[in-house]
Amino acid sequence: MTATTYLYVPGDVPQRFDKALRSGTDAVILDLEDAVAAARKDEARGLVAEWIANCDPDGIELWVRVNPGALQESDIRAVAGPNLTGIWLPKVESARDLEAADRILTGCGAGDAQLSALVETGTGLLAAPELARAPRLRFLQIGEVDLAADLGIEVDDSAEQLLFARSQVVVASAAAGIEPPVAAVSVNFTDLPAFEADTRRLRRLGFIGRACIHPKQLAPVRTVFTPTAEEVRHAEDVLNRLSAATSGVGVDAHGHLIDEAVARSARRVLARAR
Repeated sequence: MTATTYLYVPGDVPQRFDKALRSGTDAVILDLEDAVAAARKDEARGLVAEWIANCDPDGIELWVRVNPGALQESDIRAVAGPNLTGIWLPKVESARDLEAADRILTGCGAGDAQLSALVETGTGLLAAPELARAPRLRFLQIGEVDLAADLGIEVDDSAEQLLFARSQVVVASAAAGIEPPVAAVSVNFTDLPAFEADTRRLRRLGFIGRACIHPKQLAPVRTVFTPTAEEVRHAEDVLNRLSAATSGVGVDAHGHLIDEAVARSARRVLARAR
């Protein structure tokens, strides 16, 4: 099953690690980058590496967001191991960044570890098609605050200023045949109806899942990305009607034309429901 909820935890707050694992999230992201002050980077790396090596994930994905630049190799080497699902790479601007991480993981014997690239600059956004085809890449993401700063754009509550960037990573992912991108975090964990509505807009754009900064955000994200009973019934009905049609097209319960493209969407709904 593809994860839909990804919960961030600061890498220098070990008392939250086990709590995150039991929060109901599909995946935990231990953050060594923005959540950790420069003076505590080495301490956080050691704490995260020790916890990952000794915990029991019990089916929960464990990701680590590492630092860019000089600290990155040390971060990856420290956390590579059997329990690690993969690495979130910040500020990726070319496939070379992912290839370098791939070589490090290979050298550590982490053959199954995956990568996710965070697109946070204009250069990275234009390279999205290239990034999507890099080794070990499971899905793309956008670091929206960093990207907005790099582009010099002002984002309002509608976030329409980010529509082009969001659509770019969705298209690049589909073209490369990788998983759809995971939506970026929102700092809103008090107005949950607004957060859910925002997440629903991202689902309609083609994102699957969302990174969260607070456990309160997990339930709305799961609600958005779990098909309703009505959506499941409609998808099943579409597939049954198309299967029974005497040609390559059919008509759904509302009198609308259905064909293989509609069937693909229906299968996607049922896959998410499972």
